[in-house]
Amino acid sequence: MSRSPSSPAGSTSRRMILGSAMAAGMSGCARAQPGSPDLNPPPGLWQIARDRGFSFGAAVQANLLATDPLYAAAFEREAGILVPEFEGKWSTLQPREGEFDFAGLDAILNWGQARGRTVRGHALVWHDSFPDWAVAAMGEGQTRARGVMAAHIARVLSTTRLRIRDWDVVNEPIADPPGSDTPQAEGEFRNSPFFRALGPGYIETAFRLAREQDATLRLVLNDYGVEEDTPWAEEKRRRLLKLVRDLVRRRVPIDAVGIQAHLQMNRPFNPDVFARFIRDIRAEGLSVLVTELDIREANAIPEGFPARDALVAERAGAFMAAAIGAGVKSFLTWGLVDRYSWLVTDPAVARPDGKLHRGLPLDWEYNRKEMWRVMARAFAG
Repeated sequence: MSRSPSSPAGSTSRRMILGSAMAAGMSGCARAQPGSPDLNPPPGLWQIARDRGFSFGAAVQANLLATDPLYAAAFEREAGILVPEFEGKWSTLQPREGEFDFAGLDAILNWGQARGRTVRGHALVWHDSFPDWAVAAMGEGQTRARGVMAAHIARVLSTTRLRIRDWDVVNEPIADPPGSDTPQAEGEFRNSPFFRALGPGYIETAFRLAREQDATLRLVLNDYGVEEDTPWAEEKRRRLLKLVRDLVRRRVPIDAVGIQAHLQMNRPFNPDVFARFIRDIRAEGLSVLVTELDIREANAIPEGFPARDALVAERAGAFMAAAIGAGVKSFLTWGLVDRYSWLVTDPAVARPDGKLHRGLPLDWEYNRKEMWRVMARAFAG
């Protein structure tokens, strides 16, 4: 969630510290210790962002916070907002009907609370990470489907009410158009269990159910595939904007749109096109957040990490400049450290040459790389 800029004493020395942090990161070598304080001095990205009126955070895993001290140190240093990578999803919270398990989410909330960090929720209604029992229940008729969705939303929001003030209510409702990586055959809406049970009205229903539970919670619609300059991304932008305008016209309680920003360097990026899309959403009276930023490298890459990291950073810089210029104030990456990125662990997005993507601000050794420095400069203005 965006915060107002702070006014620390000695702003000139603050800029000098930022410059020192960037320079120290650039001086690293292969022999540097993982997470070396010399290469990662304060301030962290979240502090740099906060001091200029932005917010920064990242998706986090509870088990790694508990078992990997370098991972935990990286998040304490860099992330002001924590997003549970798995712990807030339906299959984790309610693996069997009526049996809820908040242990993982509580672990993240407790860790964040001890350090004064915000946690945002992800995600109440999503077709993936959706247990078999719930898929079956969605097929048992509209009354049953709505009841299952209402019960889940009510229990989750009532349990987290005092500690999470920002939720992705509906995640990825728009179908991927022909030509994209994973095109859906027909229609503008993803053919999810919710859609099959309740039609496109499930989106409105979910937002209204969430607002009934909490009058001041920030309610977010989150989706991907709208960032780059391709015909299918343009079509998905059209579909998403049409949905947003329809929800606003019918006074559905929606506060913001999350743009995931899983960027792909095989695709062209046009900052003017992307910025115009953000402005179109904001013209409807909604905020826009970047919720899951990471960068998939192109199929053909140069030799050596410095050259690869420079290309990734260039795309990150162009994207952030366009988003900031169009009014985005909150940025989250989908993880912080390359070794734990889904770009590395998920075979569906693995590189065809067997090399590992370098699409997050911190490298395999938990140290800052060029993407971090570009992001720091973008926040610092």
